[in-house]
Amino acid sequence: MSENERIELAEILFPNIKNNCDYYEKMYPERDLKEGAMVTRYGPSPTGSVHLGNLYSAFCDMVYARQSKGIFFLRIEDTDQKREVEGGIDNIVSVLKGFNIAPTEGYSIGGSYGTYRQSERAEIYQTYVKELIRKGYAYPCFMKEEEIASIREEQEINKVRTGIYGIYAADRDLSLDEVKDKLSKGEEYVIRLKSPGDYNKSVEIIDLIKGKIKFPENDEDFVLLKKNGIPTYHFAHAIDDHLMHTTHVIRGDEWVSSVPKHVQLFEVLGFERPEYAHIAPITIKDSETGAIRKLSKRKDPWAGAKYYEESGIPFDALHLYLATITNTNFEEWYLNNSDKSIEDFTFSFDKMAVGGTSFDEAKLNNICKTYFSRKSGEEVYNETLDYAKKFDEEYALLLSNNKEDMIRFLNIEKDGDRPRKDIAKYSDVREEFSYAIDELFVKENYSKLESDKKYDLDLVKEYINELDLSLNNEDWFNGIKEFASLHGYAASPKDYKKNPEQYKGHVGDICEALRVVITGRCKSPDLLSIMKILGKDKINERIKLYEGYIGK
Repeated sequence: MSENERIELAEILFPNIKNNCDYYEKMYPERDLKEGAMVTRYGPSPTGSVHLGNLYSAFCDMVYARQSKGIFFLRIEDTDQKREVEGGIDNIVSVLKGFNIAPTEGYSIGGSYGTYRQSERAEIYQTYVKELIRKGYAYPCFMKEEEIASIREEQEINKVRTGIYGIYAADRDLSLDEVKDKLSKGEEYVIRLKSPGDYNKSVEIIDLIKGKIKFPENDEDFVLLKKNGIPTYHFAHAIDDHLMHTTHVIRGDEWVSSVPKHVQLFEVLGFERPEYAHIAPITIKDSETGAIRKLSKRKDPWAGAKYYEESGIPFDALHLYLATITNTNFEEWYLNNSDKSIEDFTFSFDKMAVGGTSFDEAKLNNICKTYFSRKSGEEVYNETLDYAKKFDEEYALLLSNNKEDMIRFLNIEKDGDRPRKDIAKYSDVREEFSYAIDELFVKENYSKLESDKKYDLDLVKEYINELDLSLNNEDWFNGIKEFASLHGYAASPKDYKKNPEQYKGHVGDICEALRVVITGRCKSPDLLSIMKILGKDKINERIKLYEGYIGK
């Protein structure tokens, strides 16, 4: 077609599009940011529940924008309306808020570069398509689904690349009269890119994570606008990333194969291309086959975002775990900098994994335990109470009624160089501190003991009767060693091992008896601290409970 024919065609196809591209270029001017500031975007599709991979991608967008004093925005990419699920958009917004992955602008937040929902930007995309038709870079394609399927079948038989390109792009050179004739018959059409690419030539980019990547140029006339006038992902992302001035596209590496298409789109549109950083997928070793595979929402409970909320993993702790995935040197930095926060760490693309990033439940638990060990008892109490109000109302009431004592229990062994690490999530608190609340401490607790040993309750009673709860730890331990010696027990396990026939046991056995009777556990935080909080009356009540248990 001649230039005049292309201009006429553009008007025929888009008679209602009155604004030109310059209109939108002025509407969305360059951002006023300092040099080096990154503009990143999280562009989820509301086609399912949010999973760990989504959170990981959004987390990367957030931290790189934050540390560069840039912008992180949320854009809802809802052009695939057939697959959109009810409540999908609300779920995205809710999950990001719940995990404190906070965009600085975007959908549900606002900003000067909206609307941030692609289905509401159809006129913008059609304006740019109209311009591409004028310039000869796009055309209407009337091919039916059956024709395309037949072409694919032929290509597969002939073992050539599938797609609409070259001789297979039947409508790319239709005359204006031929297009008018098809339109007059009411034939449906899509708008395809009229690719200027040559598959025998190469395109090369520097991926910020993967390094230099080289591909054949794109020569496929892929779809820009679907029959309903809504764009494909490829076209919408090019227009929006340009108008919203995205500087860095951080996305899953399933999009690497689309890079030639995207590079070509930016070229024909005359846009400056953003930097690309393709994230390695989160993988896991399959428990049945032993093979390494992507994390699966169907097979792996850890894959879904809901798992972390419901089990009570703090969002800050999950951020720490995501940081260990994001940069290989983060974990060591975090463990060696107890006085610093995640915002003090400088993330770098060259420290991101090129291959798959393995999900490590043990590492997640360790990170969470370290996180809790650095929180005060009051902080743990308040956060656990908030969690319990959502997921365990009974426990929330018990926590509220036992606030002061519970905080004291949670503060045990918080001071010192090696604070205890017994909690990995809020849901652990009820189990780990079941001895802290009388209503939870019932004789059935003893049935969970790993040991079936019988203890000398008369000795336990005598010791409690004599116990001075005002003692410090050193004096208390010296006192219990003396008590042990007076009652035929060795003052230390070492002495007992030398001459076991001379003793009934050693001081550790007495401590174990006290711990089991008082807490219903073989292991617990500092025993004296627990006894001081409970007081002698409650301790004696628990001795009676234990007597009832062993006498049943």
